[in-house]
Amino acid sequence: MILAVLQARMSSSRLPGKVMKPILGQPMIGRQLERLRRAETLDRLLVATSLDVSDDPLADYCESLGVKVFRGSLSDVLGRFQGAALICGGVQHVVRLTADCPLAEPGVIDACVRLHLATGADYTSNTIERSYPDGLDVEVMRAEALADAAREADDPYEREHVTPFLYRRPERYRIAQLRQTRNLSDLRWTVDTAEDFAFVESVFATLGEGPFGQEAVAALPFERRAA
Repeated sequence: MILAVLQARMSSSRLPGKVMKPILGQPMIGRQLERLRRAETLDRLLVATSLDVSDDPLADYCESLGVKVFRGSLSDVLGRFQGAALICGGVQHVVRLTADCPLAEPGVIDACVRLHLATGADYTSNTIERSYPDGLDVEVMRAEALADAAREADDPYEREHVTPFLYRRPERYRIAQLRQTRNLSDLRWTVDTAEDFAFVESVFATLGEGPFGQEAVAALPFERRAA
């Protein structure tokens, strides 16, 4: 089984509560979940948030949409991911997605998963050597590799960011990288600030709720560039 875990929390330092800020009348995370559900390679989708009381509204909202929620440590996100994988059972591969990427593209997720399976990699992403916009991030890992990381990682950075334990050890883990011909790595579509959110809000206002992709967003007359 391929499990997608969407990492989300309300306590963002730069834009608190961003995942529940409305876009076209629906919380941002709801817009992202709509897009993620179009991915063909995902067998199951789960939201992983924290046990902190601040995340109660987020968990309640996701469950109201019929999305399973796992709640774990606020700071040990690696442990949270491993807990999410364990409660599902039979998970072979875990796809890491983050709730600050509401423009996540199903086709890019599918391409990354298919490359991961075709190459037999332990870890596959489109983030180490960027050619996709910041905000279309996808990481895929074997469940056994995730378990290794959760058991062995003692660096706080590796506990907080989930996957560095794997890609920092290419001598131990087979790494694959998804690239595209057109380099759009200078575009910033992730949401960390109020300005980022305003950009994404404008994208949805212009393109609507349909299954638009990166080419449609890149062609808009307004843009947001990476710093």
